[in-house]
Amino acid sequence: MAGSDENNPGVIGPSNLQGGLRAGRGVKSVAAAEQNRRALCTINRDVLGAPPVPCAVKKRPLSERNEVSNKIPSTHVHRPITGKFAAEMANKQQIKPQVIKESVLPVPFPNQPDDCIVIDLDDTKASNESDMQMFVQHAEAMSEEIDRMEVEMEDIDVEPFLDIDNCDKNNPLAVVEYIDDLYEFYRKAECAGHVPPNYMAQQRDINGRMRAILIDWLIEVHYKFELMEETLYLTVNIIDRFLSAHQVVRKKLQLVGITAMLVACKYEEISVPVVEDLILISDKAYDRKEVLDMERLMINTLQFNLSFPTPYVFMRRFLKAAQSSRKLELLSFFMIELCLVEYEMLQFPPSLLAAAAIFTAQSTIGGFKHWSKTSEWYINYSEEQLMDCSRMMVIFHQKAASGKITGVHRKYCTSKYGYAAKTEPATFLLEGKS
Repeated sequence: MAGSDENNPGVIGPSNLQGGLRAGRGVKSVAAAEQNRRALCTINRDVLGAPPVPCAVKKRPLSERNEVSNKIPSTHVHRPITGKFAAEMANKQQIKPQVIKESVLPVPFPNQPDDCIVIDLDDTKASNESDMQMFVQHAEAMSEEIDRMEVEMEDIDVEPFLDIDNCDKNNPLAVVEYIDDLYEFYRKAECAGHVPPNYMAQQRDINGRMRAILIDWLIEVHYKFELMEETLYLTVNIIDRFLSAHQVVRKKLQLVGITAMLVACKYEEISVPVVEDLILISDKAYDRKEVLDMERLMINTLQFNLSFPTPYVFMRRFLKAAQSSRKLELLSFFMIELCLVEYEMLQFPPSLLAAAAIFTAQSTIGGFKHWSKTSEWYINYSEEQLMDCSRMMVIFHQKAASGKITGVHRKYCTSKYGYAAKTEPATFLLEGKS
């Protein structure tokens, strides 16, 4: 057609074409396409009525597939592909279905449409039975192994660990985020500042017995002055560190004691006793100048280093791990103060002394050895590691009320300290002693 007729709808002009097609070009093909166009309902009907997609076969259980494969005769190798699917394959790929190799030839299931095929894996009945038997044996073995593991898990009685810091997560003074790092540092610091357990061998005029008398007296002075508990432990630490580094004559030993308490009070206390009070309790055996001179000598000898961890530092953390009661706390401090007096207990580090005191107190109250998994986890000492120290504490407990050194026993026989010293010693801990 040479032109376009606007009155004739059957004629399509160049102005009606997208892209500005030239007149007479592509008109015939467009008209032919419109003639072959079908309605949407017809297309939907064809789609709904179309046969299922080839190879989209619903999977069957393994037993059902084995049944079907056993029904197929062994002489039947393949069948030609028939139906519309075979015709489309022949037209599109220009091959004949009959020429397909037997190794990859699909075999249809019985009672299935001709154009619906599955892949034949050439499995025989014997191989299927063998595979099934192996699968069953493997499943039985796994089941037995799982049952055995469940029985073993039931036999193991695992005590759960408690999170002792969970209740203090909202308390900024508890420093829960840093508490583990702090005590890891304390463990390293106690090793660096540990006093040699045989330092008395270097002293010519004093011995361990004199040291015990001095510390027992200082425990009473500490109690009369109503000082903080930390002050007593730091006082003993300063005395031992000073005596291990400096020679002292016998008549100056009491001066060392009151001066060490003065230094500890300046480090720990808010209200520090005056020098005159310390001179008074020493029955005026020394004057003010002697006390200040000894303080200067002691500080220089220790190089102003007063920050070593004492047993008290570990006691507070370990009592929390043991979920202690008031009775357990008082009895534990009674045990640890008995150890402060004894020179031979310097062989144990402060953390071990604190742990053994709590273990001994728990055993004394309960009447049996008691050391929980939570305590062992946080304290890092097992029951076996504590036994030697604990047995020595029991011996000290037995003789605490006898002899001349009874200051700790008198202190803990008061109502303020819950009469902890009157508790019967845990003598059953001595039974396994070799």
